[in-house]
Amino acid sequence: MGTPDQPAAEAIELTAVMHALSDSARLAVVRELACGGERPCGSFDLGVSKATASHHFRVLREAGITATRVDGKRRLLSLRRDDLEARFPGLLGAVLHAAADQPPAATAAPDAPVAA
Repeated sequence: MGTPDQPAAEAIELTAVMHALSDSARLAVVRELACGGERPCGSFDLGVSKATASHHFRVLREAGITATRVDGKRRLLSLRRDDLEARFPGLLGAVLHAAADQPPAATAAPDAPVAA
């Protein structure tokens, strides 16, 4: 396994970051990484299939939000907080602050029907 592709800090694009953060599962990954640091991909309980989780991890990596490090057979995810802060000052903090104000159910499923 080689090192997965991820953009250089200066190549991180705002539209890609905002798109990646618009999904509740990906936002949950970012919230967990912000609280706990580097983690194995398999340690996230997103309530989705392994293939869907891999898709979410790829979107986050390609947007420049996370870094993936290969350690033997494991892939470890970490938040690229310093790169994001240098590129878009205050953005990650604002997103995490706003997400913290939402109840857990609000980040569970983006297309879930809303009870009347």
